[in-house]
Amino acid sequence: MLAPKKVKYRKMQKGRTRGLAYRGSTINFGDFGIYSLAPGWLTSRQIEAARITITRKMKRTGKLWIRVFPDKPITAKPAETRMGKGKGSPEHWVAVVKPGRIIFEFEGVDVETAKEISRLVGYKLPVKIKLAIREGVE
Repeated sequence: MLAPKKVKYRKMQKGRTRGLAYRGSTINFGDFGIYSLAPGWLTSRQIEAARITITRKMKRTGKLWIRVFPDKPITAKPAETRMGKGKGSPEHWVAVVKPGRIIFEFEGVDVETAKEISRLVGYKLPVKIKLAIREGVE
């Protein structure tokens, strides 16, 4: 699963996810892209589950690019712990996704297969997604 090798600070504030994604909102590598329609957090497990789904459906043909990286640590306190005594320890990593952000790009499949991939990946992710097709691709 994806996680940073090294970070400057172990813990991070939650922050707010407002506005649209301007960076990372165009297809740069493949013929098809899967982009987010809503803001949210994608955990490294969800990204990995979606990646496995895409590669299985492509059947060793084509190429896949993952355009998001989980670099935000999410902390949690142990179960049945009293309040106070500081912030919890980092539990997992998430990628912050805004509406319009391209999450995956891929090529080497036809349009029907790309639509099926998009449908299956939608079940794995916590945000609504949509398929984007590069201009000139039939």
